[in-house]
Amino acid sequence: MTELCHSSPVRRLSHPAVLIAGILLIAMNLRAPFTSIAPLLERLQAALGFNATAAGLLMILPLLAFVVVSPWVPRLARGLGLERSLFLALLTIAAGIVLRVQGSMLALYLGIGLIGAGIAVGNVLLPSLVKRSFAQHVALLTSCYVLTMGIMAAIASALMVPLAQGSSAGWQYAMLIVVVLPLVTMGVWWPQLSRRSLPVAKETEKDVEKGAARPVRQAAVWRSPLAWQVTLFMGINSLLFYTVNSWLPSMLADNGFSAEKAGSLHGLLQLASALPGLVLVPLMPRLKDQRLIAFATPCMSLAGFIGLWLMPEWALMWVLLLGAGSGASFILALSFMGLRARDAMQSASLSSMAQTLGYLLAAMGPPLIGALYDMQGNWQLALMVCAVLSVLMAGVGWQAGRDRQLPEASVSE
Repeated sequence: MTELCHSSPVRRLSHPAVLIAGILLIAMNLRAPFTSIAPLLERLQAALGFNATAAGLLMILPLLAFVVVSPWVPRLARGLGLERSLFLALLTIAAGIVLRVQGSMLALYLGIGLIGAGIAVGNVLLPSLVKRSFAQHVALLTSCYVLTMGIMAAIASALMVPLAQGSSAGWQYAMLIVVVLPLVTMGVWWPQLSRRSLPVAKETEKDVEKGAARPVRQAAVWRSPLAWQVTLFMGINSLLFYTVNSWLPSMLADNGFSAEKAGSLHGLLQLASALPGLVLVPLMPRLKDQRLIAFATPCMSLAGFIGLWLMPEWALMWVLLLGAGSGASFILALSFMGLRARDAMQSASLSSMAQTLGYLLAAMGPPLIGALYDMQGNWQLALMVCAVLSVLMAGVGWQAGRDRQLPEASVSE
């Protein structure tokens, strides 16, 4: 889904530290403006008068934007250049942040949709930027920006309730103050606009234009049980993560936690989901078989859901398990897209399949769980469903983690 980018000719940066700062700042914008809404959901429901099902639909808008916008991002980058496309993404995020606090349901939904569109552009292009400028340090810089993304999301979630309580404008002030993040990033990123890096196709795309193997490879991927195992592993994990990300503060509030404590634990969830990258990024290349890890990480999430269900007073432990389990599973899912493919084209096909279907599956989670809450009036059934899905994910992970690759497609297919 992500295409490599370069300048013609590629020029050495006179100030690589400025570019690294820009990369880390852009990463900070790719989660916090969206995930920080969750601690304020109950205030939003009270102010604008919508139920848990509508709140769940609100929380999936960025996921739907990712599915819709991502395929068009390479074309955008070819037209504007990589640097200007990322600046446009930041501008879109800032516009969405301002729009969502205007005090109506329509503005809220449109604002969240704009934020999701901007995040989608950043998600697709940021790895290309890292590959272009720091090809020898991709794993290190990627782990750094994933960690930075989690830290900023944690800080934003923890601050939302105190900011809302400390201002007469309440939730509107708390949600608006986040606009500082893209504005500062645009200021730091501004010097990069003098460059115009264009996306280039992979070498194999020349063969595709001649009618070679790409359609064959894609068909082979979609018919492969292994590809479906990788897709389900990513999809179920994304569904569970975005579900708990959307509803954790409400779950905790219903079990007697204060809004401030629930917001802090929600921030801890973001941080815990980023930390496994410090271990898995250097470890993954050394493991030929990932079955044990791919089975164990969903079991961490399973323990977290059962814990929230039966012993919510120990929420700190369960939040750490949920965050670490989902974060580690996400890194595994991304790794499988390369490890299970025979070549770059097959990897791209697997990535397209897994991310498109995976995020569509993830989008079902928050509204489904919200509807279960509206029906039952508590979170018991919702947590039970999440626990069952964790068991299913562990089984799929055992299959996806085997040291196997997708079958080679024959020319005759």
